[in-house]
Amino acid sequence: MAKPVTYDDIVAMCADWPGVTADNWYGSAGLKVGGKGFARMWSAREYKRDDVHDTEVLVLMCDADEKPALIESSGGALFETPHYHGYGGMLARLNDIDPEDLIGYLEDSYRIKATSKLLKAFDAE
Repeated sequence: MAKPVTYDDIVAMCADWPGVTADNWYGSAGLKVGGKGFARMWSAREYKRDDVHDTEVLVLMCDADEKPALIESSGGALFETPHYHGYGGMLARLNDIDPEDLIGYLEDSYRIKATSKLLKAFDAE
């Protein structure tokens, strides 16, 4: 099995994207674009609330209508808890996710939160 993705890996994946900063978001380490959060690690209270103890978890933004298909096609790497039902956010199991797939999910999440100016700069790269 491959080495699990870490927060440092995630920061490195997005380091060159326009407007991205590493910052706290809802009390945990995360990434923002133009000051808007698009990916963050779960905090200790969330692991306890949802009884998840076997992986680190990353919160990603997504289209709420596409979320069920994304989760179903992920082979268990993506999931949601009752807290995220009906919301455009999904959870990634960092022990199980393929790094190449994660880059795509991060890009989708970035695109949801980035301004049109930042997206233009991103697409020009």
